[in-house]
Amino acid sequence: MPPKPTATAEPPAPVAAQDTVDTRPPLPRLGLLGLQHVLVMYTGCVTVPLVFGAAAKLDTSTVGLLINADLLVSGLITLVQSLGVARVLGVRLPVVAGATFTAVTPMILIAGQYGLTAVYGSMIAAGVFGLLAAVPFARAVRFFPPLVSGIVITVIGLSLIGVAAGLIAGDDPAAGDYAAPSHLALAAGIVALIVLFGRFTRGFLSQIGVLAGLVAGTGAAALMGLTDFSSVGGARWLGVSAPFHFGTPTFPVAAVTSMCVVMLVTFTESTADMLAVGEMTGRRPTPSALARGLAADGVSSVLGGVFNAFPDTVFAQNVGLVEMSRVRSRYVAACAGALLLLLGLVPKLGEVVASLPGPVVGAAGLVMFATVTAVGIRTLRAVEFEGTNNLLVVAVSIGVGMLPVVAPTIYHAFPAWVQVIGGSAITSATLTAFALNLVFHHTRRRVPAQPGQKKTPGPTARS
Repeated sequence: MPPKPTATAEPPAPVAAQDTVDTRPPLPRLGLLGLQHVLVMYTGCVTVPLVFGAAAKLDTSTVGLLINADLLVSGLITLVQSLGVARVLGVRLPVVAGATFTAVTPMILIAGQYGLTAVYGSMIAAGVFGLLAAVPFARAVRFFPPLVSGIVITVIGLSLIGVAAGLIAGDDPAAGDYAAPSHLALAAGIVALIVLFGRFTRGFLSQIGVLAGLVAGTGAAALMGLTDFSSVGGARWLGVSAPFHFGTPTFPVAAVTSMCVVMLVTFTESTADMLAVGEMTGRRPTPSALARGLAADGVSSVLGGVFNAFPDTVFAQNVGLVEMSRVRSRYVAACAGALLLLLGLVPKLGEVVASLPGPVVGAAGLVMFATVTAVGIRTLRAVEFEGTNNLLVVAVSIGVGMLPVVAPTIYHAFPAWVQVIGGSAITSATLTAFALNLVFHHTRRRVPAQPGQKKTPGPTARS
C-alpha cells in the first residue's frame, strides 16, 4: 500500500474575480452583502445622535429627526466614497461612512456653552475647512507610515470593544438584567456561529457569516423574549429632516476652532482606514485618491450642519468586515449606501433595524471591532523594530490612547479643551503616534565628531 500523504496546511483561498474592487456582483448577492454592511455599522451610526440627543436634553421626536438625518447623510457620503464624483470626491474603495464618535464630546460642550445653532454652524465651518485642507493633508501622507496608521487602527478597534461589551451586558451595573447569563450565552452563540461559518463554509456562505449571526441571533432573542418591535408601528413611512431645524447657524470662534480640530482628527482616522482597505484590496490609494476621500468627509460635515446630522468618517467596523468577508467590490459599499439612504427616508425601516436586541448587535460588533484591532496589528508587522525606537513609539502611543478608555475621568481636572482632546482614545493615540514619529524619524540627530573629523548628522531610524 502506498504511504498516506502527510497533512499540510490548506493554502489560502484565491481572491475570486467577483471580489475585485471594480466588479459588480450579481444583484441578489449584492443586496445581501450590502445589507450585511448596514447591519454591522447601524448601531454605531445611530449611537452618535442618541448620545448627543440625551446630553443636549432633546425630546424623543427630535432625536428621531437626528437619526434620520444621520442615516441620510451617511448614505449619501457612502455612495460618494464608493462610486466617486468625477475627479473631485470619493476614494472609490469599498468603504462605508458613518457619524464619527470623535465629534460627540466637542458638540456636547459647544451646545452647552453656545447653543445648538453654534453646533451646526461650527460643523459647516469645519466642513469648509476640511475641503480646503484635504489636498495638503493627503500630500502629507508620508507622515503616516505603517507605524502611525497601524497604531491608529489598533487603538480604534480596542477603544470600540467597550461599546460592544455595553451592548451585550448593558450599561447600568445596577440593573437587574445587567450581564445576565442568558444575554452572555446568546452573544457567545452568535460569535461561535460566525466562527463556524468562517471555518467550515466556502464561497458566498463564508462571506455572510456576520449576517447569518445577526439573523440567527435575532431569532433566538425573539424566543427568549428579548425583542421589542413595538416602536415600528408608530414610525412614519416617509420623513426628511428640514434644513436648519434649530435655526440660523452661528459661528463662535472657539466652537469653530474646536470643530476644525475634530475635522483633522477625523481625517487621520479616515486616512488610516482608507490605507488599510487599500492594502486589503491591492489598490493602495494615491495622494489624489486620499484627497478625494478626505474631501468627502468635509462635504459630510457641511451637509450635517445643514440637515442637522453629524460629520462622517470611514467606519472601522466595516473595514473589519471587508477583511472578514474577503469581498472587495466597491459596489457592495454603494449598495449599503443606497440602503442607508432608504433608511434615512423611511423611518419605519430604520426602526426595524434599530430594534435589534443589544446582545445580538454587540456580539457581531465584538467580532468586527476585534477584527479592526487585528488589522492594525497586521499593519504593524510591516514596521521594522530591530535597531529602531519603533517599539517605544508603539508602546507609548497605545498606552496614552487607552488611558481614557480604562479611566474615563482621568482628565476631569483639566480645562475643557484638554478633556476634548485627551478624553478621546483615538485622538490622543493619533497625536502621540504622529508626534513621536516626527521626533524619532523626521528629525536629524547629531553625532559627536571625533578629533580631526567634521560633525555629521547621524542616520535616522527607519519606520
